[in-house]
Amino acid sequence: MLVKIHVYPCSKEESVKQIGPDAFSVSVREKPENGAANARTIVLLALYFAVPAGKVHLIKGAHESHKIFDILE
Repeated sequence: MLVKIHVYPCSKEESVKQIGPDAFSVSVREKPENGAANARTIVLLALYFAVPAGKVHLIKGAHESHKIFDILE
């Protein structure tokens, strides 16, 4: 399943909020440096969808705040 994610790095609280049928807003505490925010986003999405982190793949947007992830069920 492909999902569109808008990531907010350097947030005070971490959260995953659904804003559309296939769109989510993810807030992470990590800075957008060396892939730290992307790695934490993968962990939070895995927890939200109750799948292992290895089944969440970043497809597009590694250096952008708007990303597309593939979540394998």
